[in-house]
Amino acid sequence: MSQRRVLIVDDALFMRNTLRDIFTTAGFAVAARLTTASRPSTSSASSSPTGHDGHRDAVQVRIDATREIVQQDPGAVVIMCSALGQESLVMEAIEAGATDFIVKPFRGEDVLAVVKKVLGE
Repeated sequence: MSQRRVLIVDDALFMRNTLRDIFTTAGFAVAARLTTASRPSTSSASSSPTGHDGHRDAVQVRIDATREIVQQDPGAVVIMCSALGQESLVMEAIEAGATDFIVKPFRGEDVLAVVKKVLGE
């Protein structure tokens, strides 16, 4: 059986490292850790607030990227993380193809519970 792999995307190095630690401790291989400026195909798209309007714009970039990823790979599992838990953004992310949504701040066990749920474990 091949090791489960994740791609972590976040503007903040601290958050990328935190998510890396959560996933590697749980036995995942981290394929890459990227900033959102890279516009990658991702399995975890995350944002950090830069002010209310900036944060909403940052989340919109991730929603657009999620839409593109799912169009290219309908089997992709995308979990959005954001400090902004507004229901309209959550619904938009889900409609774009995100499998689930995690609101920051979170605990490692919360992240892993959502990942295991969407992977059917």
